[in-house]
Amino acid sequence: MRQSGEHYKTGLPQRTFDFSATVVRFCMGIERKSQVPKELVGQLVRSATSIGANVEEDQASQSEADFLSKYNIACKEARETHYWLRLFAGTKLADLNTLEPLINEANELIAILTAIGKKMRMKLGK
Repeated sequence: MRQSGEHYKTGLPQRTFDFSATVVRFCMGIERKSQVPKELVGQLVRSATSIGANVEEDQASQSEADFLSKYNIACKEARETHYWLRLFAGTKLADLNTLEPLINEANELIAILTAIGKKMRMKLGK
């Protein structure tokens, strides 16, 4: 899934889409467990799918400021997703072996989105 160079920007929308789809499948499976609060599942689905939605929306940004705004939102959503995944792990609502790749991918997305945001802020002088 990792992209670099020229493919980095074009690969990010697909990577965030794939991450969202994986989280949705995870949530569909875990929701069948009666002890898992539906509110937690809903929060995780909302934040994880918002990452990709904002990256996708950014593909049609109208200005550099709009671009930065979308990436900042995507980064915040990635951080929230990371929180919910850690909460699932910390409360043992899901197996750590299942969660670990999702947590790692959330960390990588946070790093990528943070780097893009920093680069854009430097470009805009903010």
